[in-house]
Amino acid sequence: MNLQEKRELNTGFGDALARAVELVVTPGIFALLGWLLDRQLGTTPIFAFVFFFIVLAYVVWKMWMGYVADMKRHQAALHVGKASDRVE
Repeated sequence: MNLQEKRELNTGFGDALARAVELVVTPGIFALLGWLLDRQLGTTPIFAFVFFFIVLAYVVWKMWMGYVADMKRHQAALHVGKASDRVE
């Protein structure tokens, strides 16, 4: 395995770990804020659940849009490579 392959592997691992942490921690923080708001208002944990699920849906949507954009970029790079092969 050469240096470039190791660098790509480490970058991929780092990106996956960052996404996993973002998927867990961000909704958790907002759920905690919702729980604090519920405690302050004396309500059931409705705000905690609402904040958690809204932020979870946003994080999943954001990751999905990033995935779609990455796939379009990769597909465009493949088409550019095929077009340059035909010209020669």
